[in-house]
Amino acid sequence: MQLKNIIFATVKHLPLLTKVILMLVTSALIPLMFPSDGQGEHYDYAEGSIWRNDDLVAPFDFAVQKSQSEIEQETAMALSGVTLYYHYNPTAHSEAVERLNVLTRTHSELNARQMRRTVDSIYTIGYLEIPEDMPDYENHTLVLLDGNVGSEHTTGEYVSSLDVTNSLLRDSVLVPSIVYDINRTQVEMDSRMSQLLTSSGVVKQGERIIAKGETVTPERARIIASLEQENDKLFRENYHPWGRYAGQLMLCIISFIALYMFLKNTRHPILEDNRKVTFVMVLILLISALTALVSSQSPELVLIVPLCIVPIMMRVFFDMRVALYVHVTTIIILANMVPNPFEFIFYQLIAGMMSIVTVRNFESRSKFFLVSGVIFLSYALIYTFGVLSQESTLEGITAGRYLVFFLNALLTLLAYPLIYLFERAFGLTTNLTLMELSSTNTPALRELSRNAPGTFQHAMQVANISEDLINEIGGNALLAKVGALYHDIGKVASPLYFTENQNGGFNPHDELDYRESAAIIIQHVRTGLELAKKYHLPTTVQDFIRTHHGTTMTGYFYAKQRNEHPDEPINPSDFQYPGPTPFSRETAVVMIVDSVEAACKSLKNHDSESINQLVDRVVDSKISDNQLQNCDLTFGDITRVKKMLKTKMLSIYHARISYPVVKNA
Repeated sequence: MQLKNIIFATVKHLPLLTKVILMLVTSALIPLMFPSDGQGEHYDYAEGSIWRNDDLVAPFDFAVQKSQSEIEQETAMALSGVTLYYHYNPTAHSEAVERLNVLTRTHSELNARQMRRTVDSIYTIGYLEIPEDMPDYENHTLVLLDGNVGSEHTTGEYVSSLDVTNSLLRDSVLVPSIVYDINRTQVEMDSRMSQLLTSSGVVKQGERIIAKGETVTPERARIIASLEQENDKLFRENYHPWGRYAGQLMLCIISFIALYMFLKNTRHPILEDNRKVTFVMVLILLISALTALVSSQSPELVLIVPLCIVPIMMRVFFDMRVALYVHVTTIIILANMVPNPFEFIFYQLIAGMMSIVTVRNFESRSKFFLVSGVIFLSYALIYTFGVLSQESTLEGITAGRYLVFFLNALLTLLAYPLIYLFERAFGLTTNLTLMELSSTNTPALRELSRNAPGTFQHAMQVANISEDLINEIGGNALLAKVGALYHDIGKVASPLYFTENQNGGFNPHDELDYRESAAIIIQHVRTGLELAKKYHLPTTVQDFIRTHHGTTMTGYFYAKQRNEHPDEPINPSDFQYPGPTPFSRETAVVMIVDSVEAACKSLKNHDSESINQLVDRVVDSKISDNQLQNCDLTFGDITRVKKMLKTKMLSIYHARISYPVVKNA
């Protein structure tokens, strides 16, 4: 029994569990994507700018590191005076004479005697080996070792390769007799280098480094940089990868909890649809993966990631508030994992807000280029005036940053194909797709216009009225318009069985019994769904085909069957539409308008009283038949719908004056 209760509770809360699992999996994956090596605390500053943070006080003792140029200069000075160690090669002279003899045998034209005298004179003085990469060899001090005993000399006392003008002797004959001892010299160099200090002082714990509002001088900048290096060192010494992962995981979970609470309280329909929740999580995961990839390869190029794709796609699929909240959630999550988090947040927040505002009323895909331009301009302005505020001049601006912003804006155009892919993958519909479907030149509407012109005119009328009503009471007017345009496309299969397409007084129902007639009428819903799949209409548009009759009866044929065959048993399901009933204000309004518009055509007298009574009767019957119980229309909405419908019908069917005929004079 207990197991049964557990299973029942699990099934009951399965939608909620699915959302929790989605958010937990996304939270777990994002930190794993980013490099695991972190860094200690760093500060937002630039040399020459004003320190805008609180007073910076040394948290511990640390050494002030010298700059790289200072270290290089001191190293060069230390090595310039180093003593070079040499040892004597007693066989060098004989080796050189031997080489010379071989050379003169193959080159008879050489003056062997003269070259021999030159060689002897060189070795009488001593032939010195010059070390590689020695910038100053003239009169440099050297120690000539004889065993463990050394005598001090200068390089100028000996002959070197630079003193020998005869290239044949220099390259093919001479062997150094004063040989460079690299090992002993290296010991001397290491000794000198060990005496060099990489720091120029010590800052004591509690000592104030810089106060808020002070200028970041070169000296203070060096102290702050030294503190950052020490922070990094301490961080690496105490770094625990799993501890870092646990912290970042919890930050992601907290961010998603905030997003969940927002959706629960303000956009509950999104939260109820697991497809939409999955869509949001996948989008955040994809942009996080791209950010992690760039961050691991070139952290300084993290702003090249087109993060504004997130708010653009959220705005296209949902609304501005959802777009902003999801964008802020994404920024907060990623800022904890990228360098310079404050700069990252500022850039992405402003650019994202501008893109959301620009995407408003997206009527054509060409607006993507406008959004891309706005994003580039936002980044460029933030960078330009950010440099000016930090350094008080524009000299620190680099053209490479603008190239990064341009590539970011260019990559944002990927939102165009991504919208199409996400529509197909998650079965969602955007206003861009609805705008395309609202054209009467689509294949489905062309076929309807050609084969069932009366139905086409009826659909156009219902679409225009429904759009106006939704604009009045609130909702997606474009969705209502498109849904109304396609709600009766199933009638193309048998157009003459519907009165709006009948001409000449012939009615094919006269040859059928009432059950057969009802079956043909009901069939247009199923046929419409088949055609919708054939023409790849979105699910949201197919919903209007399913629900525009709800679970009502084919009233005319049902009443005829009851009246003419009162003693014959009747199955109500033979005369009932399969449903479901409308579950949104858009589908509910289309149902009401469809019924009212069709009923108005049957009126013999289109005066104000007749139309008012008809609208009230149709709408009230939908309510009494429980056709509107699953939608979110309020009594106030229904009252406004009635009022507008009465006005619309009167304007459509208003009486026209008859023009007098001009009599012949």
